[in-house]
Amino acid sequence: MRIAAPQDYFRAFLDEGPALIALLPAVRHVAPLFVNQLLDFAGVPVPRQPAAVQPLVEPLSERELAVLRLIAAGLSNLEIARELVIAAGTVKRHINHIYGKLGVQSRTQAIVKARELRLL
Repeated sequence: MRIAAPQDYFRAFLDEGPALIALLPAVRHVAPLFVNQLLDFAGVPVPRQPAAVQPLVEPLSERELAVLRLIAAGLSNLEIARELVIAAGTVKRHINHIYGKLGVQSRTQAIVKARELRLL
């Protein structure tokens, strides 16, 4: 899922048929937008929940939230880059955006603030 979602590999899942499609709701938390699109393409009704309201002037993007979760899991920039299949420089850019949006200056502060805001 982590490899397929950034690359929009829908066919890999859709071609496998209903048995695989039935498993997707259980892994929605890994890539919610991707899984919802897959379910929609497969004709499976997707329960629409109101988008989580972020108490930030500029909300974190899905990718920034993914990076933030991996930071909270203790991964280094290089490990995050490998996990998300992106360049290490891109990870640094996402982290700088996260810091700016949260008004923090370190990973520890970002994690604390994100938990306070219930983003993690």
